[in-house]
Amino acid sequence: MTRKGTGGVTLIELLVTLAVLAVMLGIALPSFAGLIRDSRLTTEINSIHVALFYTRSESIKRGRRVTICTSANQLDCAPGIGWHAGWMVFDDRNGNGARDAGEAIMRIGPALPSGITITGNNPVRNYVSYVPSGTTRAISGALQMGTITACSGGRVRQIVISATGRPRVVRQGNC
Repeated sequence: MTRKGTGGVTLIELLVTLAVLAVMLGIALPSFAGLIRDSRLTTEINSIHVALFYTRSESIKRGRRVTICTSANQLDCAPGIGWHAGWMVFDDRNGNGARDAGEAIMRIGPALPSGITITGNNPVRNYVSYVPSGTTRAISGALQMGTITACSGGRVRQIVISATGRPRVVRQGNC
């Protein structure tokens, strides 16, 4: 009676397979972690990008100033805290760039998890305010152009707000 192969694997074959798998995982996991970090960063900057478009369209639709500002509690504007601490869009009826009693909150963005920072340069550090023409205007009436920069683990995304008020996302800049 002849015996055919058992169809199993030897201990040596199993150890070689596990060693190859460990090497492959060692190469893939850092790349995968970077991909996850990049995806989170893109998601968060897109959230603010969409909120800016929403603020702009609501200003045009309502025929008055609508503002998005940094806010830690999503009830009041909080200058100097960064966009990653949270933000809110509100109907800025009196045009002062700060939410007052009776001004409706239209949309909010919660604080982000640690590891992502989002800050604006001086003109858009604390708020972005749209007027009915769809352009951005500072409370003083001057054009409000600027850049909001998101950083995480050396990766960067920026929202550049043009003179016409149109925001666009770019993948360049420095953290």
